[in-house]
Amino acid sequence: MLVMASGRTSSSVRRRPVKRDAVADRWLLLIMVETALAVASSFFNPAAFKPKSQRARQMTMAEARASNAEVPIVPEARVTAAPYRFRGGPAERAQAVDCLATAALYEVGDDPRGQRAVIQVILNRARAPGFPKTICGVVYQGFDRTSGCQFSFTCDGSIRRRTKHLGWSAARRNATRGLAGRVFANVGRATHYHADWMVPYWRDTMIKVAKVDTHLFYVRG
Repeated sequence: MLVMASGRTSSSVRRRPVKRDAVADRWLLLIMVETALAVASSFFNPAAFKPKSQRARQMTMAEARASNAEVPIVPEARVTAAPYRFRGGPAERAQAVDCLATAALYEVGDDPRGQRAVIQVILNRARAPGFPKTICGVVYQGFDRTSGCQFSFTCDGSIRRRTKHLGWSAARRNATRGLAGRVFANVGRATHYHADWMVPYWRDTMIKVAKVDTHLFYVRG
């Protein structure tokens, strides 16, 4: 309610509603602008309308295998990686061997070819943009988050359980050879892989270059 003091002139009485109306108009305009921006952001914000390709696909193992089989392997995109050159002292090398062997063992068990493939991916990542530059940094990237870890054994509780012994010697041997420059050419310069019974959200943004047992390997497109 507008209350006017006594003794005001008629001109002052006439001006006050005009001033209040101007202020109200400015607030109304501001509210309209903010509302428009909020509506616009809902259309242009990627998080609000996340593409289906960015979401994990819910399907059975059989459906996932069938879907993955439809994606062709592109041999010409499988370029052999250069030998890895480790730079570090004996202590750093021993740590890198442990990280490589642990990842290989937990990811594929005692399968020797699978171990070499996983080790090659880790070595490739250590030299690729967007990844940590150390072997252990690559293996444990995102381990402190419940989601977002690069290798599931680092964040699903597996690493806290007793380490498997079957295949450990072979994993360490393959890790040592990888750090010494041995290349597993079958996966080329792949930086990503997954089991054939699942379809990760990123699959269709990459190029499939190899299949090793039940694992599929990809390079960036």
